[in-house]
Amino acid sequence: MKYELGISVYPDLRPLDEIKNYFKLASSYGVTRVFSSMFSVEGTREDVLSYFKNLVAAAHEYNLEVSLDVNPMCFEKIGATPEDLSVFHSIHVDILRMDLSYGAKVDAKLVENPYGIKIEFNNSIEIVEGLLKQGIDPKKISVCHNFYPQKYTGMKWNKFIDANKTMKELSDDVRIGAFISSTQPNTHGVWGAVNGLPTVEKLRMLPIDLQARMILATGQVDNLLIGNAYASEEEFKKLQEVLAESKNVDKDNLEPTLKMLMDYHIIDLEKPIMRLRIDLDQNILDIEKEILFDFFPHLDMGDSSEWIWRTRISRFIYSLPNKKVTPRTCENEMFDIGDVVIVNDNYKHYAGEVQIIKIPIINDGTRNRVGHLNENEMQLLELIQDGDIVEFL
Repeated sequence: MKYELGISVYPDLRPLDEIKNYFKLASSYGVTRVFSSMFSVEGTREDVLSYFKNLVAAAHEYNLEVSLDVNPMCFEKIGATPEDLSVFHSIHVDILRMDLSYGAKVDAKLVENPYGIKIEFNNSIEIVEGLLKQGIDPKKISVCHNFYPQKYTGMKWNKFIDANKTMKELSDDVRIGAFISSTQPNTHGVWGAVNGLPTVEKLRMLPIDLQARMILATGQVDNLLIGNAYASEEEFKKLQEVLAESKNVDKDNLEPTLKMLMDYHIIDLEKPIMRLRIDLDQNILDIEKEILFDFFPHLDMGDSSEWIWRTRISRFIYSLPNKKVTPRTCENEMFDIGDVVIVNDNYKHYAGEVQIIKIPIINDGTRNRVGHLNENEMQLLELIQDGDIVEFL
């Protein structure tokens, strides 16, 4: 699946030169969209249009699409109507995110506007149902969740998942967007936002790449936007890693067992990639790094117990006589929750199998500890279903 990454900027809060530097940085790490709230900017009609005309021009210098958050009151202020979007066309905006609906018939006119401006709606089942009843091609429909400046007010995780699931049941072609937050100090956003601008409350203060990985693990969201500014270069690097395409698999030269699993659709390489970040032990072996990071794909085929999550595909290669996973000593009598282990040659039949401990187990010498998942990463592990493709970061 191809995901789109966006940022948010606020031209009424920061000078344009500063914002342009942010555009340059973000675009170098795969960002393709800029979001900004038009109706939250104070000033005259001319002030607002000037702000955003300059913003759009600056974004386009870096090949970034611009999405402006608008509502009927904003339309009235700047002299636009659903039948006449010429004022938005005059500042070359690419996308209008409608925070409020005009009703199905008028919303449909917005989508089919003559300027080719894309229309994105607040995530609402009723709005999308109305558009579909009006005969709008679902490929032209996109929705985006709100962000929540005030701490403790974001969406419930389960409500977020249920809403997206219902939306995708209407049509899988409807694209869904959601906000994540930079956790850098001194960020800013609308209405004095200083505690991030996420869609889902439980994600607010998690590392930004984990926020992204948890949302993408649902398999329902297509566009991710960073709600506050400014994200750091290190955060962009991690997001680029999270959103990278999965490894290419040479299907003509697969090991026979892997080919059989693909032929019988036990492995589905079209599924979203789940990416877990491991804190590695210092004494990890090169072959263990190879198993974790170079082998593909890892997945649980549905035969894990309550005690461990296991991906046993890698053992079809690393248990062969020409491979050696040397046993290493671990002083701990028990492996703890979150420990990542690889079965060693003391249990040759399963050598190379990667396991993650969910309930403490005895260290019987058949497993090498290679690293650990922190508590937050364990939240993501719980979202991974049988058959999901997993990559380790």
